[in-house]
Amino acid sequence: MEYSSSEDEGLVGDFIDAEDNTFTKNIDQGTGVMASQIHGDDPSVGSMPPVIGNELLMAADVLAKNDEPRMGMEFDSDAAARAFYNAYALCFGFGIRVARSRSERRKGVEVLVMKRFVCLKEGHHRKKKPVEPSNKKKRKRLSIRDGCPAMMEVVRRGPDRWVITKLVLEHTHVIVSADRAREVQLHRLSGKFQEHENQLQEVRRNVFGDTNAQGLFNYFKKMQSDNSSFFFSIQVDSKNYVSNAVWVDARARMAYTYFGDAVYFDTTCSQNENMLPFAAFTGVNHHGDTVVFGCALILDRTESSYGWIFETWLTAMDSRLPFSLTTDEGKGIAAAVAKVFPQCFHRLCRWRILSRCKKRLTDARTRFPGLHEELKRCVNGCDTAVIFDMLWGSILDKYGLRDDNWLQSLYEIRHKWVPAYLTSFFFAELSLTHRVETVSKFYRNNFSSRVSLNTFISRFDQYIDGLYASEAQKDITSFSPEQFLKTDMVLEKQARSIYTRAAFETFQLELVEAMQHYAVKVQDGSYMKYYVERNGDPPTRHTVFYNVAEKKAWCECCRFAFSAILCRHVLSVFLLAGVIMLPEPCITKRWTKKAKSGPELIGLNVGNGSSSPDSVASRYNDLVRDAIKCAEKGTVSAGAFRVAKEVLRKAFMDIRGHGEKLCKDALRSASSR
Repeated sequence: MEYSSSEDEGLVGDFIDAEDNTFTKNIDQGTGVMASQIHGDDPSVGSMPPVIGNELLMAADVLAKNDEPRMGMEFDSDAAARAFYNAYALCFGFGIRVARSRSERRKGVEVLVMKRFVCLKEGHHRKKKPVEPSNKKKRKRLSIRDGCPAMMEVVRRGPDRWVITKLVLEHTHVIVSADRAREVQLHRLSGKFQEHENQLQEVRRNVFGDTNAQGLFNYFKKMQSDNSSFFFSIQVDSKNYVSNAVWVDARARMAYTYFGDAVYFDTTCSQNENMLPFAAFTGVNHHGDTVVFGCALILDRTESSYGWIFETWLTAMDSRLPFSLTTDEGKGIAAAVAKVFPQCFHRLCRWRILSRCKKRLTDARTRFPGLHEELKRCVNGCDTAVIFDMLWGSILDKYGLRDDNWLQSLYEIRHKWVPAYLTSFFFAELSLTHRVETVSKFYRNNFSSRVSLNTFISRFDQYIDGLYASEAQKDITSFSPEQFLKTDMVLEKQARSIYTRAAFETFQLELVEAMQHYAVKVQDGSYMKYYVERNGDPPTRHTVFYNVAEKKAWCECCRFAFSAILCRHVLSVFLLAGVIMLPEPCITKRWTKKAKSGPELIGLNVGNGSSSPDSVASRYNDLVRDAIKCAEKGTVSAGAFRVAKEVLRKAFMDIRGHGEKLCKDALRSASSR
């Protein structure tokens, strides 16, 4: 969570000159944040100190000793004091500068007797006096000052004795992580820093042109003026250039409460050099269609940047974690996920991996045209790890690919992307063979070359509007039982009445397949054990356990855990056991027609719990959810729209009348006293 204050409506403000001339040589500004949420603008900046040579080792030593400044601590010189505070700042992720110094004349010589080191965010922005207008454009920049009181002051007590006499350790803002500080400093020492900066400058030029991020910021302010529940946050670097941005609208936050159990971080666009460095947090709704949970602009593709993006997005979602998170490959992303989402299962996108196989295995595919399809069938068609290993090995032998390093590396991380190894985790996939397009289809259909940021965002907003319109339309049609029944079983009729069309079609396929399988009870007890095979074929055998008392069933294929739809093996046992109605524990609400019938806060809440259920923020979010529900229902027809408008108008008048009455009562009470 970022805390600070806004200073103007745009990307404005300049760095204030330091109180002495040591400012420019004594600091190294790092990353900062400007965020805006339902409570208004919320920028925050954190920075890193410079570390040159052995000071990096000193920082590590300070961290290892868990050492920190304390009153009365002594140093050999003011430079030693500064080096120590610098190292301490590096460990805890903030920047420092010399804010004040004092000298005295002793025996005719000016002697330095005091130095005060402060956090970079000390003080407040001071607007400069207007100057004569000129034709030269000046870049507007954010101010990093927000009045942070953190400081350390040392005073000379002898020729080689400097003592800490004033000390404040608390900061009023969120500071950058120590990992980010080390990352920047190691880049500097390795000589890669300038190369990285040049790359960032080129990316910004391609994204923003000569306007920096003013257009992006204007878009955010407009969106928030239309709906104060719109969330955005901007990260800036040492020169106040935009590094990354995250934004989430009210509809996305609402959708996340229902369908945020499985999230996909889609970086398809940012990986394409001809596209903007854009990414989206997406999921799957109860119709099996894409739903967008938020957007990000990624200019600085480093581990710390991904970490900031994940943390910021999680803040917008009330710190509620999904059960699983799917991303593209990458060390930076993987490390950031491990830190921000430690309790989530992290999966690599198998479709992106299979897509890369086309490029990596170009020669083999030229010689063996059927190779890629066999790999896809192996990955998506095997429901147990044993069968996958066997089939994968046979493919390598068939095409002479045992020594291929790329395939070998994929096999070593198979537990991160192959479905047969992921059956115990939920990913909201109704079908293993059908790819949920996320937003990659939008990229392919709308952009063949780079366009302006404003054009891209405008089209993407239209795309999101279309997704919500489609979802609303499917919500209406799902209540008409048009799906064709393939059996006369009550199980199928019940499923049709409960599930959405997409979920029912998946269930129906499993039910029809269940009729081709044969279940045999092999063990009685609290959990009865069954073997289920297709047409007496042992390699297709699966073990199913069924508890009649609790009405729970478990199959070793773990399909229910993976997709929340019963598998053919369990349904085959139900047919044998005479179960004519789906037990309640076997129905997951997120695939039903009533998936959005109430605020289903899914996932794990990792917030600090400081927000009371009766707080202003909680009441606000609750009302926003109800208002969005009203908007969804009110847009399906002209008649529904008129009813919704009238209901909302009357509600607003009643609320305003109640507020005016409270004010009058308060005035009468005050006058009587």
